[in-house]
Amino acid sequence: MEDFPTYPSGLRLAGRRVLVVGGGHVAQRRVPQLIAVGADVHLVSPEVTPAVEGMVGSGEVTWHRRGFEEGDVDGAWYVIAATDDRAVNERVSVEAEARRVFCVRADDGTRATAWTPAVGRHAGVTVAVLGQREPQRSAAVRDEILEGLREGTIVARHQRDRSPGVVLVGGGPGDPELMTVAGRKALMEADVVVADRLAPRELLGELPADVELIDVAKLPRGRSALQEEINRVIVERALAGKRVVRFKGGDNFVFGRGYEEVLACRAAGVPVTVVPGLSSPVAVPGVAGIPVTHRGVAHEFTVVSGHLPPDHPESLVSWPAVAGMSGTVVLMMAVENAPAIATALVAGGRPASTPVAVVCEGTMPGERTVLATLGTLGERLEAEAVRPPAIIVVGEVVRVAHPAGFS
Repeated sequence: MEDFPTYPSGLRLAGRRVLVVGGGHVAQRRVPQLIAVGADVHLVSPEVTPAVEGMVGSGEVTWHRRGFEEGDVDGAWYVIAATDDRAVNERVSVEAEARRVFCVRADDGTRATAWTPAVGRHAGVTVAVLGQREPQRSAAVRDEILEGLREGTIVARHQRDRSPGVVLVGGGPGDPELMTVAGRKALMEADVVVADRLAPRELLGELPADVELIDVAKLPRGRSALQEEINRVIVERALAGKRVVRFKGGDNFVFGRGYEEVLACRAAGVPVTVVPGLSSPVAVPGVAGIPVTHRGVAHEFTVVSGHLPPDHPESLVSWPAVAGMSGTVVLMMAVENAPAIATALVAGGRPASTPVAVVCEGTMPGERTVLATLGTLGERLEAEAVRPPAIIVVGEVVRVAHPAGFS
């Protein structure tokens, strides 16, 4: 591996002529990277792939529709020989050598004067990895480095964003692997993390030792009192110069009361940003193999909070209108009131035979799906000892996913 030592260097190719010989899949991978750095790309090939032709059509590449000719290298700062003809690639590299222009060979790196590294970029940092002649290894190392940069686990603590303020981070449905890259990075940059019980708990173990962790479950109870206390805590810590992450399950703005926290921060003059999370009413059924829409079956889906029963005076849901729709109904926070909701949907016109799926602990190790109909939902919940958290899916999409359960 040490037979071909390299000297890494960052090329500034903006506005400079780069020659690519060949219009196949190698060119299709390399040309977008050249375009991204502003290179004046000239491509020589009798034929090109549809993707490359699209770049030509958009004016990003100049296509010389013919074979390689002597003199094509003239004026180029960088050359890529990417045909499937070794003899042509050899001619290109010989001409480049004669003109002292660095040339990459797609067919034989030992005959090239330059190699293409595995490249990635994040937040103004360019990562280029050369694993000698092991491109898969190079790409794997690059990906590991980029993941660390995106999640904030590589950058030194003093280099992280330490500006005071609040970041609302949606943790997704529970599985830490379904957490967004931006969300994980925000966690690693936090001074204080205020976490819900449904936020991906494994990620809390990855926090640096000096991060203050505030468990919402230990704050004063009562729904309104709890939210007021959360608002007070995040604002207080931010005004004290801390970077606060409000970490919760699902998405902050889908029955997560996240906007109440935004308003509290704005009222106190605290900077606040939002990192959305995968929303549980879509993600959980999806992971469980249930589509919330399906062609010819459901043209709409409705997400409804079931924390109040249909006859509650504070309920804002028009259950007759929900019942009158033919598409999918996804119920959140509805385990306790599910029997009453099923009765209201049937009373509003939904057949009692309408399929229902209850996905319990979606994306978590204890995930299970309980099948029922609107007519049998209450007894099935009791028989299966269903407890929150659970997502309830009502509609014919359940039959599509589980045809044997509703034959």
